[in-house]
Amino acid sequence: MSTLPFRPDFNAVLSLCRVSNLPTVWMNVLTAAVLSGAVSNSAGNGPVSHSALLVVLLAFALSCFYCGGMALNDLCDLEHDRLHQRYRPIPAGRITAGHARAVTLALFACALACLLPVPHRAGLVAGVVLLFVIWVYDHFHKRHPSTVFAMAGARLLVYVVTAFALTGGISAVVGIAALVQAAYVLLLTVVARHEGHTAAGRYRWPVIPWMLAAMPLLDGFVLAMLAHPAWLLAGVVGMGLTRAGQRYVRGD
Repeated sequence: MSTLPFRPDFNAVLSLCRVSNLPTVWMNVLTAAVLSGAVSNSAGNGPVSHSALLVVLLAFALSCFYCGGMALNDLCDLEHDRLHQRYRPIPAGRITAGHARAVTLALFACALACLLPVPHRAGLVAGVVLLFVIWVYDHFHKRHPSTVFAMAGARLLVYVVTAFALTGGISAVVGIAALVQAAYVLLLTVVARHEGHTAAGRYRWPVIPWMLAAMPLLDGFVLAMLAHPAWLLAGVVGMGLTRAGQRYVRGD
């Protein structure tokens, strides 16, 4: 009697990739695009349309990098999760390690492929660097506390990839936004690591989910100061989308 092949639950894939956090990535890309002048400096239907499509393409590419990084993180942490976080998709049996590897490879391949048609090849080079930093963090973060800087660096590279892909370089204001967000991610990572050392292993209040959701808001404040106050609304929307997504898919 033949048995049907195992098919992963689609919700398990969403959980594996922590898709609820994607609005934070989208806001990073939007911030870098606005501060690079790729959004505000366009004029006319043609350039506006072209720039908008390019920003959407970059948001999709960096979403794939993020989701691939999260999936790789679960693969690298599998033995730890089997003991301490059995609700994660792989130890819970909702998806096999083999399927998770396939998802990871497909996401990274798609991310790099999306960077091929961008106007400046520097964006693709920065994407390869981002992929390397993600690999370093996922493979070594349980053994080397200093890899918190790799996590912050990966988030900083979201801005770098976007700016390089759009303009071939990075302006001072994009650098400021990237450093502010990287510093925040560094703080978030330290707070998240401390959570595991609390008596219950969890904070009584959802500190990490709220800190994750606040990432777009931080970008909104930066844009409000460096570009136009109206951009703060985009940060508020990004925070709301992240919190709404966390109701269905855990982001921590």
